[in-house]
Amino acid sequence: MDQIKKYLACEGRVNIICAETTELVEEARKIHDLSPVATAALGRLLTIGSIMGSNLKDANESITLQIKANGELGKLTCVTFGTSNVKGYVENPLVDLPLKSNGKLDVGTAVGKDGFLYVVKDIGLKEPYVGITPLVSGEIAEDFTKYFAESEQKPCVIALGVLVDSKGVKKAGGYFLTLMPDATEADIEKIEKAVNQAEPISKMLEKNMTLQQIAETITGDDNLMVLLKQINPKYECNCSKEKFLQGLATLKIEDLEHIFEKQETIETTCEFCNKKYEFRKEEVL
Repeated sequence: MDQIKKYLACEGRVNIICAETTELVEEARKIHDLSPVATAALGRLLTIGSIMGSNLKDANESITLQIKANGELGKLTCVTFGTSNVKGYVENPLVDLPLKSNGKLDVGTAVGKDGFLYVVKDIGLKEPYVGITPLVSGEIAEDFTKYFAESEQKPCVIALGVLVDSKGVKKAGGYFLTLMPDATEADIEKIEKAVNQAEPISKMLEKNMTLQQIAETITGDDNLMVLLKQINPKYECNCSKEKFLQGLATLKIEDLEHIFEKQETIETTCEFCNKKYEFRKEEVL
């Protein structure tokens, strides 16, 4: 079962969120029939989305994440809610690229680095908060690290990983480590050393390390404080026929009438879960 857990290290001066998202990334792979590199890219985005969702205060609040760049995958989208549940899609899910020289999936090239990361937070204010930053590498973790540093003035370390084999997603997860305002230089040096010595998050998960063990490894602190009971995020789409009907209602009546002159029904497909909804003329007009 996927899970998210939160901890404090260094006597409360360092905050860590650790997540395993293997099942939800595998669900996304199945729904969208993703190639390995598309699985890795969307899986990383879904993972950071789920982590960010865990910081929302209400289940009805949401964050939309989008990456628009010059890579072959096209636009990547993720929506997360206060439950940490997520949904997402890739514009070109079948893109496949040669492996890098080190044998790893070339996510950076598939995503592209000439583009932007968009963060839209709908948290009950009059207008959604919108943050935009240029991409650094297209590897996603680095791009979000820059976003948090520049748009939210939050120094952090982010790691995201998806391990794919011939059967699908073997392991997926990530961590989000932030320094509190009272973090000391000694804390920073300790964290930097621990993070540099740690294995990639997907490798630690592959070794069946617990999230607490991972948090201890990346902080060098074996006396962590647990902040909350675990969250169990899922891949979940909240689409409905009613929502699509509301979307159709925004079209001009003459355009709808023109469509129904050519066909008996209008069929719509959800980008997030591929579910189809069919509408007859009397339902729309």
